[in-house]
Amino acid sequence: MPILHIMPKRFGDERGWFSETYNARKLAGHGLDIAFVQDNQSMSSEVGTVRGLHFQTPPHAQAKLVRCVKGAIWDVFVDVRRGSPTYGQSFGAILSAENGHQLYGPAGFAHGFVTLEPDSEVFYKVDGYYAPECDGGIAWDDPDLALDWPLPTGGPTLSAKDRGLPRLADFDSPFSYDGTPLGPVVIS
Repeated sequence: MPILHIMPKRFGDERGWFSETYNARKLAGHGLDIAFVQDNQSMSSEVGTVRGLHFQTPPHAQAKLVRCVKGAIWDVFVDVRRGSPTYGQSFGAILSAENGHQLYGPAGFAHGFVTLEPDSEVFYKVDGYYAPECDGGIAWDDPDLALDWPLPTGGPTLSAKDRGLPRLADFDSPFSYDGTPLGPVVIS
């Protein structure tokens, strides 16, 4: 399964708007037949907060469906599947409460984001339970990835964990290429 950039339709009237943010049948029609088992939500106070690049390794690898429910983020998935022709390449998009867009990334992709507005809240569904022994990541600022993070003057706000993650070149990936390209596929 490639990266999916999902743009749910919004139906507005004098009250505001309505949007169907998840429909298993519609996503299955695009090849995404997945059972999500856990929902996660984070709130980042400061503009320029970077979270990532994170993943869980097998046997507890996770696919993620990410959306921003308050504020705005630049969200990114990086291909870390050994043998992939797009290894180390990425796809990123702005997700905001205003645009309602979502990104889906399958297992084998590192995920991260940076907040573009204060008090941004990110909600994501995963298809595997959290397993701390399988928690991993790669450096958000790895020069080999050449990610163009939209950072404020003064740089990012980072956790101690994210400051200590290895570069991709120092990471022995347990993920294998499954024959699916990076993508992305746009669904609206």
